[in-house]
Amino acid sequence: MGPLGGRPRLARRAELLLALLPTATVLLLLWLLKLLSNQQLLFASLASSAFLIYLDPGHRTNSVRTLAISQLGAAVLGTAMHAWLGPGYAAAAGALVLTIGLMVATNAMHPPAVATALNFAFRAGAGEGNLLLFGLAVGLVAVLVLLQRGSAWLLARVGQP
Repeated sequence: MGPLGGRPRLARRAELLLALLPTATVLLLLWLLKLLSNQQLLFASLASSAFLIYLDPGHRTNSVRTLAISQLGAAVLGTAMHAWLGPGYAAAAGALVLTIGLMVATNAMHPPAVATALNFAFRAGAGEGNLLLFGLAVGLVAVLVLLQRGSAWLLARVGQP
């Protein structure tokens, strides 16, 4: 087991190889955002998601289902609160409460989604365009989940005598 009770730790070189996937994914997301949007802060919580996936890719909190429900739900709820109440603390509070309720109701707890809800409530910007771009970014992180699980399996298998 690892130091935080997660997956078993691998050799230093294998850990560094595993860390390359979330790092590359986040850098790819940042590059895409630079090309397509000026709303980089809307996507900051996905960097936390990528790190959690690296830390413990097999944990239920980091599953594709949990990631998709919580992050996409938070973005939609944050945007809806922004549209209804305008940018500000009322919209942020509503998005926060609704996002936590969604995660509890669907058993899809992913803490970085709370930041997503707040970001969209405060800075929803162009709305639908940002939601579509965020959906694409979540899709890329979902691919990261699958790559990370496959890589961890492969590295563990290669490391066995």
